[in-house]
Amino acid sequence: MNSTEIILLNFSEIRRRSIKLWSGIPNKYLNWKPDENAFTIIEMIRHVLEGEHLFHKIIENRGNLGNYKSPWKELKYSDLKNELAFSEKYRTEFLSMINGLKESDLENVRIERKEVGQSKKLGDYLNRIAYHESVHTGQMLSYLRTIGIERPQIWD
Repeated sequence: MNSTEIILLNFSEIRRRSIKLWSGIPNKYLNWKPDENAFTIIEMIRHVLEGEHLFHKIIENRGNLGNYKSPWKELKYSDLKNELAFSEKYRTEFLSMINGLKESDLENVRIERKEVGQSKKLGDYLNRIAYHESVHTGQMLSYLRTIGIERPQIWD
């Protein structure tokens, strides 16, 4: 496996586990949140899906978001099935972009986000994107523990 294939495998495994976790949450809990300042469950799911698209645009523009407009902006929250269906096109585009990278791109392309003081190699930045979803998976597991419902076994 080359570096790009490993990165793609990591994204695939993280999303597979996220979907396994999200699919185990009864719909009646989708609007639950641990406190007023937290995401609801459905908001966190969308945050992960939408965030990946945002990160993709950051990569395309090498850090500059410009006048980014989220495709999710006017979309009403409903359920997991609809969230996944809506994001599928963007997920495919993101993975296709990664698949088209050369090994040298991971080392030589830089993502410069001056507004947050970041300057990262593309390979590093891609791993940070994967970490973002993983963090929210852990957060969601904590939500389910707090609610007192069974947590799907994602460690297969």
